[in-house]
Amino acid sequence: MKFKIIFHPDAAREVSELDNRRKLLVLKQIKKLSMTPGNGKKLGNKQGLDLSGYRKMYADRKKIRIVYKIIEKKILIQIIAIGKRDNMKVYKKAANRIQD
Repeated sequence: MKFKIIFHPDAAREVSELDNRRKLLVLKQIKKLSMTPGNGKKLGNKQGLDLSGYRKMYADRKKIRIVYKIIEKKILIQIIAIGKRDNMKVYKKAANRIQD
């Protein structure tokens, strides 16, 4: 079963801002997600950021994280944030977007 991928508007912008090599690596991982969304690691509470129900997948040798949610009833994967882990930056962006 193939899941449809949708992007949070800010996550779509983050992909477009990547250099071509990293963009291809991220899109390759997202394509894998559409077929096997359960392969990503579950997120929970990360330094006070509640990301329960969300998952992460790595790209570019674990330099970039893709934070997403599986919405099984609609056969949908929502990409929330894409970025580096530096100082929990990608997780903070994801937590803020979830609250919006």
